[in-house]
Amino acid sequence: MKAVLKKTMKWAMAVVALLVLVLAVALFAAHRWLGTDDFRSRVAHEASTALGVEVSLQKIDIALWPLPALAISDILVKTPVPLRLARLELRPVWVDLLQGHLAPATLVLRGAHLPQPGLEALLNAFEKVKKKTTQPATNTTASPTMAAFLPRRTVLDGITWVDTKNVATTLQGDFRLGPDGLPDTVALQIIQGRLQGSKLDVQRDSKAWKVKAQVGGGSIVGHIDWQAAPVTGGPMLFKGKLQTQGVEVAALLQGVSAGKAPLSGRLEASTTLSASTPSLGLLADALQTQSQCTVHQAVLHGIDLAKAVKTAGISRGGETRLDTLTGQVQTQGKAVQLNNLVASSGLLNASGKAAVSPSQALSGRIQVDLAGSGGTVGVPLVLSGTVQNPEVTLTRGAMIGAAVGTLLAPGVGTGAGASVGDKVGEKLKNLFGR
Repeated sequence: MKAVLKKTMKWAMAVVALLVLVLAVALFAAHRWLGTDDFRSRVAHEASTALGVEVSLQKIDIALWPLPALAISDILVKTPVPLRLARLELRPVWVDLLQGHLAPATLVLRGAHLPQPGLEALLNAFEKVKKKTTQPATNTTASPTMAAFLPRRTVLDGITWVDTKNVATTLQGDFRLGPDGLPDTVALQIIQGRLQGSKLDVQRDSKAWKVKAQVGGGSIVGHIDWQAAPVTGGPMLFKGKLQTQGVEVAALLQGVSAGKAPLSGRLEASTTLSASTPSLGLLADALQTQSQCTVHQAVLHGIDLAKAVKTAGISRGGETRLDTLTGQVQTQGKAVQLNNLVASSGLLNASGKAAVSPSQALSGRIQVDLAGSGGTVGVPLVLSGTVQNPEVTLTRGAMIGAAVGTLLAPGVGTGAGASVGDKVGEKLKNLFGR
């Protein structure tokens, strides 16, 4: 019995050794074949055709560590502003691959440099290719969906995105997709640039994603529901609720605009969101949000409302410190509308509304009440300029009133005249319809 067992073990070891040898020879042959200029040119050509933009690459080989993978190095996508990727690793589902099906298990992207103009150009080119190659269905035969060819897991290692203002943000990430091609889990961390240290964790439950983010010393938690398009090519529907606690506003604003943040303070907010879009790539433009916000210990940078009142709108720059700032915020894509703004701090109270255009231009009107030895003076101010360089001026009626008030009672009469002048101006505007 021992002799039979010993002989069986020898045969088993011989078979294993033979399989290892065959695998090593196969990998060596594949490595030599994949490294040829002909194969590299074919892959670059196929990628260029699929994306609609010329693609070049320097090297293709097989990586054995930590798992066998097809590795492509030094990829250049030749959009007007080029996209660069140091290394791409594709690890297939080996069981499916042996059956003749290409089903990528993991896609690893390392050392990418992705300027926003280049990404937009690539997306536009790909959309044109997709329109040319999409054919109407002629039969009901089942065919593989795009989800079948997407990697089940994507790992981002040192991916740098550069926005339109040439500000870079580098991140690490791990995404896992479900059978329908939508994310099951997302783990993302910003390691350099704006919002450095921020983390995002998303877990999917049925058709909803549970969202948890750490940013600006606070947290954002909530859920986002999703509903598939009822017909092919139709819009997907998103809706959700988020709660923001103790987040530094300056950190959020610096994450979406360059330069010094126009507002700082700790944000508490309740937000609802919705979107209807045929593509995830268009989600940012389709997204609509409504928030009820309170900012504690707020500071307005670039505007000194107290000086603006005292100088009849002539003062520029400075800052305004507030105990609280409350209001309603609505967004549509990159456009922002702020309504029912109420600010208070000591002798100063302000209320009004404002809007921020997609180009970051400001518009709006603020009523500022400033208490002093002569009583409370209310002065209407018009908001203009940009987010980075805001300006406040008096309305036309208020300017005339301020001038008259200064002549009648220098100092004291300026603010009072501005308030009365604005009211008279509004009455005349209503009377003559302009």
